[in-house]
Amino acid sequence: MFFYFKALHIIGFVSWFAGLFYLVRLFVYHVEAEQKPQPEQDILKKQFNVMELKLYRIITNPAMIITVIFGIAMLIINPAYLTMGWMQIKLALMVLLIGYHFLCKKIITNLENGTNKIDSFQLRLFNEVPTLFLVSIVLFAVVKNGLNYWYVLAGMVAFSVFLFYAASAYRKKRESQNS
Repeated sequence: MFFYFKALHIIGFVSWFAGLFYLVRLFVYHVEAEQKPQPEQDILKKQFNVMELKLYRIITNPAMIITVIFGIAMLIINPAYLTMGWMQIKLALMVLLIGYHFLCKKIITNLENGTNKIDSFQLRLFNEVPTLFLVSIVLFAVVKNGLNYWYVLAGMVAFSVFLFYAASAYRKKRESQNS
């Protein structure tokens, strides 16, 4: 049963990450729709809100639940994993990822209510956060104790800095083209 649970866990997290990546991209488009003239702005914002809610409820939530249920099932079958450092870090990352997931729901609500304070540049950066989770979680799950945790941390920090500068350069390029 362990390998069936593992397969379902992998299917769940692949679907979950796909949903998170697309969801935050929709947030970017939703915020950028505010720059459009009326009535196009209202039409786009309404459509993006419908898409965000459906994606969150129909794909992202069930995928998260599948990931968590079958992850727990694997831990029940093999509780010794809980004593391993790589698993403890992976579980901590999962808790943070679940927090990110629920933060996305708050953003959906804020966009729907017109109370959003996050601009498209910040959302573009926010869209890269799941990449950091994905890379870290997969590395810990595959390499396990053969991984130097400090190198992973340094790599994630370097990757984050790279993403910030790449996004900043993209922002400047877009602003210069729009001027």
